[in-house]
Amino acid sequence: MNERLTITALGPWIGAQVGNLDLAKPLSDGQFEQLYHALMRHQVLFLRNQQITPQQQRALAARFGDLHIHPVYPHAEGVDEIIVLDTHQENPPDNDNWHTDVTFIETPPAIAILTSKLLPESGGDTLWASGFAACESLSGPFKTLLQGLQAEHDFKKSFQEYKYRKTEEEHQRWQQAVAKHPPVQHPVIRTHPVSGRRAIFVNEGFTTRIVGLSEKESDALLGFLFAHITKPEFQVRWRWQENDVAIWDNRVTQHYANADYYPARRVMHRATVLGDAPY
Repeated sequence: MNERLTITALGPWIGAQVGNLDLAKPLSDGQFEQLYHALMRHQVLFLRNQQITPQQQRALAARFGDLHIHPVYPHAEGVDEIIVLDTHQENPPDNDNWHTDVTFIETPPAIAILTSKLLPESGGDTLWASGFAACESLSGPFKTLLQGLQAEHDFKKSFQEYKYRKTEEEHQRWQQAVAKHPPVQHPVIRTHPVSGRRAIFVNEGFTTRIVGLSEKESDALLGFLFAHITKPEFQVRWRWQENDVAIWDNRVTQHYANADYYPARRVMHRATVLGDAPY
């Protein structure tokens, strides 16, 4: 049996498409190892035509590590670890900005796995950007400046209170999430725990300020970094088809879910693997 995966790079910095793999079946150790090494190299992987259940998605994600249960998003029936992202005219997304998932906790996710379940006729693409590329293209003196800085990440920046007032129960869940997740600090440049490469680790979704700088200095520096990391040459863009799967290294990437498809509906399932404290 041929277990050799096909890995086709989609760009010089980030992104690859994987073939000769059926995620509905348990992966052999050899297949998982190839998938893992491809992910470490390309940062985000895409697979077409993978008809997997929430239980199978959870099992695949668990191969990478312990799973996160999101404090406010709904989950698949009976599978708490699988988030359901069901966006439409009445429920617009809160992730149509550049962000890294769940950086508001001490150990932000290492890996995420997203599957497409229902798609609009057109639109709804997702873009990813490489934190490695953004960091490695900076000048030496600028990298030295950033290397010693910490930034604050806040749950409330993306999950704003007014969005969670539809029901009393929803508002209560939001309040509990806020109480459980006070702002945390992470390095502005983090080191990848596997490769040792460095990546910019601030994002528009959750980063509120750079610690120790004045408000004007912090805003100016974050504004530059938010714009810099999303330069087109550091990106890959994926046009979804039903039952596609994307797997990405959340430690060193940002992504943007394009909200251009209203009034159509888009349903995605996401599994999130816990990481370690950035350093």
